Amino acid sequence: MFRSMLPVDDIAKRIANLSLEKRALLELQLQKRKGLKEPIAIIGIGCRFPGACSPKSFWQLLKNGVDAITEVPPERWDIERFYDKDPTAPGKMYCRYGGFLGHVDQFDPEFFGIAPREATYIDPQQRLLLEVIWEGLEDAGQVPSKLSGSQTGVFVGISTHDYGQLLLQSPEVVDTYTNTGVASTMAANRISYLLNFKGPSLTVDTACSSSLVAVHLACQSIWNGESTVAIAGGVNLMLTPVVTVGLSKLTALSPDGRCKAFDSRANGFVRGEGAGVIVVKPLSKALIDKDPIYAVIRGSAVNQDGRTNGLTAPNRDAQEAVLVSAYQQAGISPSDVQYVETHGTGTLLGDPIEAMALGNVLKREPSDHNSDNNSNNNPTNKPVAIGSVKSNIGHLEAAAGIASLIKVALSLKHQELLPSLHFLEPNPHIPFDQLSLRVQQQREPWLWDVIPPFAGVSSFGFGGTNAHVVLQGSPDLTKATSNDRDQNDQDQNYHLFTLSAKTATALQTLGKRYIDLIASEPSSTLADICLTSNKGRSHFNYRLALLVQSTDQLQQQLTKFTNSETIEGKIAQNSPTSPEIVFLFTGQGSQYIGMGRQLYETQPIFRATIDQCAEILQSYLEQPLLNVLYPEIFSDNSDNSTLNQTAYTQPALFALEYSLAQLWRYWGIEPTVVMGHSVGEYVAATVAGVFSLEDGLKLIAQRARLMQQLPEGGEMAVVLTNEQQVTEAIQAISASNQVSIAAINGPENIVISGESQAVQTVIARLDSQKVKSLKLPVSHAFHSALMQPMVTDFAQTLSEISLHPPQIEIISNVTGKLATAEILTTEYWCDHVLNPVKFYQSMETLYQQGYHLCVEVGPKPSLLGMGKACLPKGKLTAIPSLRPGKPDSRQMLESLASLYKHGASVDWGRFHQHNPRR
Repeated sequence: MFRSMLPVDDIAKRIANLSLEKRALLELQLQKRKGLKEPIAIIGIGCRFPGACSPKSFWQLLKNGVDAITEVPPERWDIERFYDKDPTAPGKMYCRYGGFLGHVDQFDPEFFGIAPREATYIDPQQRLLLEVIWEGLEDAGQVPSKLSGSQTGVFVGISTHDYGQLLLQSPEVVDTYTNTGVASTMAANRISYLLNFKGPSLTVDTACSSSLVAVHLACQSIWNGESTVAIAGGVNLMLTPVVTVGLSKLTALSPDGRCKAFDSRANGFVRGEGAGVIVVKPLSKALIDKDPIYAVIRGSAVNQDGRTNGLTAPNRDAQEAVLVSAYQQAGISPSDVQYVETHGTGTLLGDPIEAMALGNVLKREPSDHNSDNNSNNNPTNKPVAIGSVKSNIGHLEAAAGIASLIKVALSLKHQELLPSLHFLEPNPHIPFDQLSLRVQQQREPWLWDVIPPFAGVSSFGFGGTNAHVVLQGSPDLTKATSNDRDQNDQDQNYHLFTLSAKTATALQTLGKRYIDLIASEPSSTLADICLTSNKGRSHFNYRLALLVQSTDQLQQQLTKFTNSETIEGKIAQNSPTSPEIVFLFTGQGSQYIGMGRQLYETQPIFRATIDQCAEILQSYLEQPLLNVLYPEIFSDNSDNSTLNQTAYTQPALFALEYSLAQLWRYWGIEPTVVMGHSVGEYVAATVAGVFSLEDGLKLIAQRARLMQQLPEGGEMAVVLTNEQQVTEAIQAISASNQVSIAAINGPENIVISGESQAVQTVIARLDSQKVKSLKLPVSHAFHSALMQPMVTDFAQTLSEISLHPPQIEIISNVTGKLATAEILTTEYWCDHVLNPVKFYQSMETLYQQGYHLCVEVGPKPSLLGMGKACLPKGKLTAIPSLRPGKPDSRQMLESLASLYKHGASVDWGRFHQHNPRR
C-alpha cells in the first residue's frame, strides 16, 4: 500500500532532503514496518594485502588492475628446495608463486603494552591483526580508548597455524607464553583484552569462508543487541611450506600462479596472505554520529553443503540456498543486484557451479546487452557483473572473504566497478548469456541518482560452509552538506593539524606518511586531512600541532619537521597525560567593542551561550546585551561608551567569559581549578557551580547596576612598588578611610583606590620615593570604602539566590587561598566588593599547589603577564583565549595547539562536529 501511494524514487528523494538524524529515524521506522533488520554501516576499514598496506593503496591497486603475485620470497622458504612441477612428488609443490606481505616479522609490542619477550611467542597473524584493527578503528574515527569498556565485539577468521609448527620444531623454547601465543582463540580474545572491549569475542575457522562468516556473526551480534560496535575480519600468513605442499597434492593450485576466474584457462588458485577488517555499527547511529560510511550491509546468511560428492566438493544447491536466504533477510529482490564479488577461485569445476547458482537465483531475463534501455537505475536490463579479487592478490583463505568485501565496499564508495584480471576467454562450461552474467573486465563508472545500488559477496569454505553478504551503497551524505562545508572551509582560514606517537622516531615516520598521503591524493581537502588526523587517531605523548591554511603549507611544514628543521608549530617530547589546567577569568578594563565577535559568527556553542546570557539579562539591562557587545551587527551605534559603563561592562565580561569557558569545555578542555580577578571571580564561581547561570548573571547585573548608581568620583591608580611601601605611604598621610589598596597584582604591582585627593596625595608621596604610577580611566573607585553605600542592597540580592558547594576548586580573591565554605556566605561576596583583590597571593597558592598551566578566559591576556611576574621565571605556562588585533578563531586554534602540546585531551569529535568528513 505504501509503495502504491508514492513511487520509490519520490520516497528516496524526500528522504535525501531530510536531515541526517531524521533520515536515520525514518530508516529505523521503515525497517521495523517491513519486519526487517536495520542496515549496518561500514564506517572503517583496515587492511594489509599483497601490494597494498591501506584501504587507499588497495583501491589504487584494484583500479590500476595490478597483479600482486610474486615468487615465494626466500625469507619464507627455499622454493628451489620444495619446488617440483610433478604434483605427485613427495614433499614438493608445483607452484612457485603467491601473494605475500613484507616485514611480517616486524612489530612494536610496547605500542600495545605487550612485553617484548611475550611478543616473540605471539603468532605473527595475531600481531598483524592487532595493527590492522588499530588502523581500522583510526579509519573509522573511533579512538580505542573511548571504546574501552564498551560492548564492542571482535569477530576474527583464522585457519592456519604455521607459527605454532615453527615453534614446535624446537620444543625446548616452549614457555609460559607459547600456548596463548599460538592459540587461535587469542586472535580475537587478545584484542578484546588489550583494548578492553566487553562485547562478544570470537575466532572463526570455516577455512576459506572464515572472515565472511565473521562478518555475518558481527552483524548478528549488533542486531541481537550484544554489540554496539563490531570489528570483523580475518588474517592469513604463509610461514611454512606445509599447506602449499598439501594443496599441491589436491592439485588445487595454479601452476603458473594466476587465478583466472571464469576463464577457459582456469587451472586453480594461487595462495595469498594478508589481513583485513571492517568496523561496523547500526546505520542510524552512524548517521547521527556523522561517521564516514563506505557502504551498508543489508543482510547476510551462512549455511552448509551437508553430504556431497566429497568433503571438499562444492554444492550448487547449497550455494543457491545461501543466496536466497541472504536476499530474503536483506528484504530486496535478487534481481536488483548489479554486481557480485564471487568466491571465484579459478577452477574448471568450482567456477561453473558458482556461476550457475548465481544465475539461477539472480534470475535476469536474457536480453540484448547492448540495448539502449540498459542503465544503472534499471539493473534488471543488464547482466550481473561478477569478478574475483583473487585475480589480483591470490586466495587469502581465512582472509579471502574480507578482502572481497573490502573491494566491494571501496567500489561502492568510489562509484566504480573494477576489472577482474586474467579473463580472456569464457569458460565453455558457463552459459554466460543464459545466466545473464558478465565478467567485469575493465573499470566502469558505477553511478546512481538516488537509490544506491546493491552488490553481493560470496565466500565458500572447502569444508562446505558457505556465506553471502548483501551490500548497498552508502546514502550520499555529502550532497546535503557540501555547500555548508565549502563555506565553512572558506570561512575558516586556519586549520589545526595534529600528530602523535609513542616515540620521537615514530612521530617523524608518521609525518612522512602524511607527506606521501597528501602527494598521492591531491583531491583531499585540508579540512578532511585534519579531521582524519585529529579525530580518527589515538593521541600519545610525543605530539606535533600545526596551524595551516593549505595542504601545500601543511606539506611544507611536515617536510621541515621530518628534516628536523625549525617549524611554525608546537612540538612536544613526551608531554604529560591529562595535565591539570587552570582557568583564569579576566576583570574590568579588558573589554572592547566586538570582543569575541568572530566566535559568535562561527562557533555555534559560543553563539548559543552568548544568546542565552543575553536572554537572561533582558530583565536587568536597559539596552540588550548584543547591542552593547556587537553594535555593528545589532544596532547603528558603534560607540563604545555604553560598554565602558560599569553597569554594562560587568555583565558583558561575564557573558563573554562564561561563553568562552563553555566553548573550551565543549572541546574537552576542563579546568581543575578556577580563579578570577574581581568581576572574573563571579564567572569562576558560576563555572565551578557555586551559582547557577541565571543567578550568576542576576548577581553580576545587580552588582554593576548598584555600582553605576553610586556618585561618580574617586580615582584608581597603579603604583609599581611592593605592598608594604604602599601601606606605609597611606598610613603616613593618615588617610586610610579615604584611600586603600584595591588589588595586589604582583610583588611590585599595587592598585590603590579611593577619594581623588587622597589617591593623588599617596601618589605624590610615592613619586618622591621614585615610585612610578599610572592613573586608571575608571568611573568609580572600586574595591574601596566608596563602595560601602551599595553593600546593603547587594546583600539583599545575595539573599535571593542559592549558593552551592563548588564542584571545581576555586582560588579566592579575598583570601588568596583555596576557597572554603565561607564562599557560600553573603558576607564573603560583600567583602569581595570592598576588599582588595589578592591576585599575587592567589598566584602563589596556585604555584604551591602545583598548578602551572593557565588559560586566561577573557577578551585579552591581562592576567597572564601579571601572573608571570608573580612566580619564578618559567614556572607559568600562559595561554590566552582572545587577543585584540588577532582573529578570534586563529587565537583559539593557536591556544588549543598549545594545550595539545602540553598533553591536554581534546574532544576532537566535538571540535569537528560541524565539519564532518566527506
